[in-house]
Amino acid sequence: MHNQHRSAFPVIRLSIILGALSMFAPVGTDMYLAGVGSIAESFRTDISKAQLTFSVYFFGLAVGQVLYGPLVDRFGRKRPLLIGVAVFVVSSFLIVVAPSIETVIALRLFQALGGCSGMIIGRAVVRDLFDFRQSAKVYAMLGVVQGLAPILAPVLGAFILVRWGWRETFVCMGVFGVACLAASVWGLPESLPPEARRKVNMSQIIRDYWEMLCYRPFIIPALAGAVAGSFLFAYISASPYVFMNVFGVSKAQYTMIFASNTVGTFIAAQLNNLLARKYSPGWMITRAMVFALVSCGALVMLSGQASMFLYMIPLWLAIAALPVIFANSVAIAMRDCCGKAGVASALFGLLQFGFASLASGLASVWRDGTPAPMSWIMLGALSLGLAIHLAGTRLGGYEPAIEKAEACSRVE
Repeated sequence: MHNQHRSAFPVIRLSIILGALSMFAPVGTDMYLAGVGSIAESFRTDISKAQLTFSVYFFGLAVGQVLYGPLVDRFGRKRPLLIGVAVFVVSSFLIVVAPSIETVIALRLFQALGGCSGMIIGRAVVRDLFDFRQSAKVYAMLGVVQGLAPILAPVLGAFILVRWGWRETFVCMGVFGVACLAASVWGLPESLPPEARRKVNMSQIIRDYWEMLCYRPFIIPALAGAVAGSFLFAYISASPYVFMNVFGVSKAQYTMIFASNTVGTFIAAQLNNLLARKYSPGWMITRAMVFALVSCGALVMLSGQASMFLYMIPLWLAIAALPVIFANSVAIAMRDCCGKAGVASALFGLLQFGFASLASGLASVWRDGTPAPMSWIMLGALSLGLAIHLAGTRLGGYEPAIEKAEACSRVE
């Protein structure tokens, strides 16, 4: 970290810009959730094939971050970001004129490969400018900004869908990308000066990735957060079918249900910021995972016979816990990556969206006419994530990084 630069950049401005850049995941999915059926009808295909546009997007977000990792350590944060956002913008507008569902799926991959630049670079910028304890608070502030996207995107998407059609939602995504591109050009600092950049060859890049994968203080919190957090993507992929086909709600009603389920994430992100002053990230992860796990257990129990209203209560509570899990797992994972923030951020993203792609794909194909498959996938993801977290805590996987991370802060 480059301590002399920290005070030069207003935290609020950074949080807004980086929060917007990290919205490419929810904007790229939530905005057209209610329009999946319309996409299938438009290309005369079944809804399961249209739902592949979610899975391939999550896959692109995972793979793309591996490509960006070495680039942002080699060329700085800003140039790769601008190229990536530009790719997102072009892909979004091309989807509008796509002639087939296969073309849409292919362009969704490129859209994700471009959009993921904002997420990886955001984590790296925070790591550049703030120490461990400050970074947890900044990630929480980012969570507050990010929390707006899952609330606003589906509502805006449904309005556009009803008034115009599903293609126009991708026009809106493209316009959002243009706004992010402008904000990055004029409002985002380059947080990695030339003297701090790493000029490495391919063998060194591979070695860096391998070392981070084998480094327990990074891989345990990153893996725990990514696995546990994948329950959200099972919900995103399966919820249109669950609410519109199983519970029989309209597109407009589904949009409001989805938006209401994300209000809790906005509240939890602010609560995390308050708790960070008193409790350690590890303490908060444990409580948040247990809370979400109990809520998903209730989902499974209610899947067979409950009314939609009863089912939504534990669903709302489970989703509300996600910002606490994510903000603290990424803060712990990113605190000890001296000189390799780009690689570490890329690996975190690969794990996060790799498991998201698996959970989303499973939720797309596993159906039995009830909410049970979605509930079981969510429960399984949280159970495995909590097990990894507890095993890592018992093995001392988190705490040894603190002293070294603080030493890195002093040196850099």
